[in-house]
Amino acid sequence: MSDSAAPAAVRGPDDLIQPFLVEQAGVRGRLVRIGSVADRILSRHQYPEPVARLLGEMIGLTGLLAAMLKYDGVFTLQTTGDGPVSLLVVDMGSDGALRAWAQYDADAVARVDAPATGENIDVVRMLGNGQLVFTVDHSHAKERYQGVVALEGRTLAECLQHYFQQSEQIASAVRLSANPREEADGATRWRVGGVLLQRLPEEAGVKDLEGIDAEDAWRRSVILMSSVSNAELCDPVLTPYELLYRLFQEEGVRVYAARQLVDRCRCSRERVETVLSSMTPEQMAEMTLEDGSIEVTCQFCDRQYMFTRADLAALGADEG
Repeated sequence: MSDSAAPAAVRGPDDLIQPFLVEQAGVRGRLVRIGSVADRILSRHQYPEPVARLLGEMIGLTGLLAAMLKYDGVFTLQTTGDGPVSLLVVDMGSDGALRAWAQYDADAVARVDAPATGENIDVVRMLGNGQLVFTVDHSHAKERYQGVVALEGRTLAECLQHYFQQSEQIASAVRLSANPREEADGATRWRVGGVLLQRLPEEAGVKDLEGIDAEDAWRRSVILMSSVSNAELCDPVLTPYELLYRLFQEEGVRVYAARQLVDRCRCSRERVETVLSSMTPEQMAEMTLEDGSIEVTCQFCDRQYMFTRADLAALGADEG
């Protein structure tokens, strides 16, 4: 390398959820920045670009929502609809493990005009009429929490804002971005970014901001957040701290401990064995190959599990 060559850009912290507080506005927030984790998840299935972008936004949305909750287990976000993309599923463990999967009609997706790079995916065109389902499975609880809301909005961010406004009655603002990005080595990799703002109720501290008009402070915070571009949300060189400072420096922004994210599926041979053992003989027959074996592929990570006739007999599943 010659002395005149430009130094490589330094990448900031990545694959994380960064909680923060806009101190002079009584506004809390979450910033999500996902690089290699999102790229592995979205590249694994070779989705058409519009599907990958939509699933990427869903991954970012899951991170923002899960970071708001205290749970020991798994948070799952799922959409179902009658459009070209019939199902999106993303779940995040309390340990930061992420996995995601999309079900779609390739021919129908190809007929949808994809938005320009950097723009958000149109939920109406891709998902059609459907619903958004939130599920929290606590490790030591017999029951799980589940919420179901209609998909109302042109983007996933708008759908979430509508949910908070109607169901939780919490003033919220969301930005999401998921796009492929050409990096320094010439390779194109997926990146996901997002930010969520929520206005704190008076009992949580807004009443202590003397001389501050809470309504005006909230509107100003939303305007400042709206100034960020989709490219900035995903920029690996612009660190989360730099981005937050750029947006809210005049209001004062405090950051808290970030949560790291990893690409890790929860499937295992033992889990598959449990599913097979619970199936009826008719269901087993539909899956059985000519040699009497069964092959199961995880929809999330594509890992394959092979069970021979002897394996199935040991499970008590071989009826032959």
